[in-house]
Amino acid sequence: MIIRNNIAGINSNRNKGIAETKMKKNLEKLSTGYRINRAGDDAAGLAISELMRSQIGGIDQALRNCNDGISMTNTGEGALTEVHAMLQRMKTLAVQSANGTYTSEARANLDAERVQLLDELNRIGANSNFDGIPLFKSGKPQGYPNIEPPTLAEDEKERAITLQIGYSQAETLDVGRYYMSDKALLLDDTKFTTLTDANEAIPKIETAIEAVADIRANFGANLNHMEHTHNNLTVTSENMTTAESRIRDTRMAEEFVAYTKENIVYQSSTSMAAQANSTVQQVLSLLQ
Repeated sequence: MIIRNNIAGINSNRNKGIAETKMKKNLEKLSTGYRINRAGDDAAGLAISELMRSQIGGIDQALRNCNDGISMTNTGEGALTEVHAMLQRMKTLAVQSANGTYTSEARANLDAERVQLLDELNRIGANSNFDGIPLFKSGKPQGYPNIEPPTLAEDEKERAITLQIGYSQAETLDVGRYYMSDKALLLDDTKFTTLTDANEAIPKIETAIEAVADIRANFGANLNHMEHTHNNLTVTSENMTTAESRIRDTRMAEEFVAYTKENIVYQSSTSMAAQANSTVQQVLSLLQ
């Protein structure tokens, strides 16, 4: 029996401290819901988890980008729907004016409607935008031959609207920005004032209708692309979140079991520390 050092008490306190530290970690994991709260909990798991979080964050933003891109292409395609309607109306007016039963005054009235339709077409081309971003270019490319409208002629400086549709740098989609005006569609010199002019305008209008259809088809292709991309990103985000959860989230049932075990050890150590202190006091009984 010794009195200088309470070895049993020291041992009991050491074990109590270990149990207390583990119990605090268990409580932290249970209260935060995370198995990994700091690098010391699982250094490799933390590194993998943070990389996954970065990827998930990029995917979620790419989903929002896709939604914005879908809205943008719908806006542009909707504007072209009206352009097509006006061109169809112009075709009707041209065929009507080409009929020999109309007088010059009647053809002048038909031509006046043509002017108004082209003015609206130019307005749509100049003012159609998505949140301030122009969807078309007015005028026409310099040096473009006056033979057919530029169905796929894009501006060299502002060739396309680039959409970021993935979480990495290379995952982009270019939505073409096309010229849309009476000059670009080579309709600026059409007239319905004479029978000859009306007949000459008919094939030009038909070509313009085909050109606008090509541009609408491009919008439609981009729309389908982004819808499939959106679906893929949704599945990828779900799977990545599941994988990250397996690494970082607390398994509550297991952690409750571990906490209960450490709590029992802690209480037992506390009790044994008290017993160790009382054992030393028995030395005093020898002095009585």
